[in-house]
Amino acid sequence: MPETLIPNLPLLAVLFFGASMLYASVGHGGASAYLAVMGVIGMAPEEMKPIALILNIAVSAVAMFSFVRAGHFDLPLFVPLAMASIPAAFLGGWLQSPEPVFKLILAAALIVGAWRLLAAPVEPENPDGKPSAAVLLAIGGAIGFLSGLVGIGGGIFLTPVLVIFRMAPAKAAAAVSAAFIAVNSISGISGFLLRGGEVPTTVWPLLPCVLIGALIGSRWGSGRARILALRRSLAAVSVLAAAKFLII
Repeated sequence: MPETLIPNLPLLAVLFFGASMLYASVGHGGASAYLAVMGVIGMAPEEMKPIALILNIAVSAVAMFSFVRAGHFDLPLFVPLAMASIPAAFLGGWLQSPEPVFKLILAAALIVGAWRLLAAPVEPENPDGKPSAAVLLAIGGAIGFLSGLVGIGGGIFLTPVLVIFRMAPAKAAAAVSAAFIAVNSISGISGFLLRGGEVPTTVWPLLPCVLIGALIGSRWGSGRARILALRRSLAAVSVLAAAKFLII
């Protein structure tokens, strides 16, 4: 596969480091930011998707470790989401990317979600109660398919849903999202590879940069970060993800 990113590696390393630090602070992998940057640079779409997914796996795994170690992981919430999302993400990864109109709809949804996160009052971290297994399966399946289709892990949609609808506290939502992103990204890249896709070797020198950024961001997000700071970080991540859909 052609290596179109070699001249841009130093710039990518810096930008990906910053993105991974911000995204990991809310339990995300950063795929939407990586895709937006690569889209601006003009990289070929067939190279962008596998690079974003592999870096997503690495960053979300680090974030998951930090949030789980801090005691924020909710296994009963995660299991039905993952059960539905893994096969759906595989199918999405196997299929072609959606049309531009669909991406505009996704961008609008993310911007509305960011506004809701910033405008809603910060209430005590007491969820209204976990939804039923059927609801979680539906959410997991829909987000999993969508994430595999566009080459992201799905946390950018899952975390706002869990927080805005008070299904989980902010840090628990981040922990569940990190695990959700990891399994979805693995499933998505599997579908991509089985369809005949290849992974550019350019991804490997970028890997240490995002791992260091993820370690810094996730340690802050799972530890000292306050609820309002996490909401603001999540809103910023949502806006960046919306920009990705508008750029690519």
